[in-house]
Amino acid sequence: MAEPVLVLQFMSDDGPGHLGAWLRQRGIVADLRNAAAGDAFPDGIQGCGGLAVLGGAMSANDDLPFLRAAERLILDAMRMDVPVLGHCLGGQLMAHALGAEVHASPAPEVGWHTMQCVDSAAARNWFGPDATQTVFHWHYEAFEVPAGAERLAQSTACPNQAFAIGRHLAMQFHVEIDQQKIEAWLGATGTSHGHPKDESPTVQSHRAIREASARLLQAQQALADRIYGRWLLA
Repeated sequence: MAEPVLVLQFMSDDGPGHLGAWLRQRGIVADLRNAAAGDAFPDGIQGCGGLAVLGGAMSANDDLPFLRAAERLILDAMRMDVPVLGHCLGGQLMAHALGAEVHASPAPEVGWHTMQCVDSAAARNWFGPDATQTVFHWHYEAFEVPAGAERLAQSTACPNQAFAIGRHLAMQFHVEIDQQKIEAWLGATGTSHGHPKDESPTVQSHRAIREASARLLQAQQALADRIYGRWLLA
């Protein structure tokens, strides 16, 4: 791919992770714009071969100029058939840009949780043949599925885990996570990635996350490779 992929980052500790490694391994240039570092987002998607939108602790509903700029780029990319991929907040911004509601999740999801994939050709194309997948979450809000989109997965705690519109995919989970990001988030203080005071069945302890990561991270990265290939190379 000759054209670079535009990657939108919103927080200093929420970089591309495994997505960055996947792009580098294939010789694909990432045009990374980090709002937390003061990077300006481009006015349009021209010259880009794909758009990846990362996560963040803010709400898609917050009145922040860089969030609205991200939504304009999402819509611009979809109009021009440039494939869009949203991770967590990125998926919520896709939904918000398309007129769907983003609100408090029925239950927060922090850590490794199982989702059930819809029995559809689109879900199998994105996630493979397995009916369930265990993926990494860190969210307190969730999206509704926009008109014209197809819901692809659900969980007990959060009924909308992913939706697709053609080659564009929004996810409520973090397939881009790698061990470095996990440790950065677990070590964060304050409000950026802090746990609520009272843990719940869907909010795992730091110890539980680390133990599960040792068992599950490699499989999720294989899933991420499939998703990224379907998004950018199909």
